[in-house]
Amino acid sequence: MGIPLRVLIVEDSEDDALLLVRELQRGGYDVTFERVDTAEAMTETLDNRQLDIVLADYTMPHFSGTDALRLLRERELDIPFIFVSGTIGEDTAVASLKSGANDYIVKGNLKRLIPAIERELREAGCGRKERWKREQHFILRYQGDR
Repeated sequence: MGIPLRVLIVEDSEDDALLLVRELQRGGYDVTFERVDTAEAMTETLDNRQLDIVLADYTMPHFSGTDALRLLRERELDIPFIFVSGTIGEDTAVASLKSGANDYIVKGNLKRLIPAIERELREAGCGRKERWKREQHFILRYQGDR
C-alpha cells in the first residue's frame, strides 16, 4: 500500500494521463485521480473533490494549461500545480513559473516527476502549518483582547 495521493490531471490524452498515474505508482503513491480537459470539468472537480496536486499538460486543443493554472489560482486554493508537457519550451516554462506554476516536467523526462511532487507536497504542507500557526496566534491574541 502506497502513500495516498489525490491528483487532478488536466490532460486531453487518456494514454498520457495513465502514463503519469503509472509513474506515480512506481514512485510509491496510491493514486486516486480525475482526468479533465475542459474548464467546466476542472471547475466541477475543484468544487467537489479534495486534491493534493494538479498535473497539467501545457497544450491541449480545447483548454490550455495556462487556463487551468489561472482557474486554480483564481480560486486561491493551496494546491501545487505542475506542468507536465512535451511541448513546453524553456521560455514558456519560465513564464509559467512566473504565472504561478510550481514546476514543469518534460514528458520525455518523467524521472523528475516524483522528486518534484515530493518537494511541492512538502512545501505546501509547511505553508499550511505556518499559516495555521499564525491564525491560531491571531485567534488567541484576539480572544485575549476582549
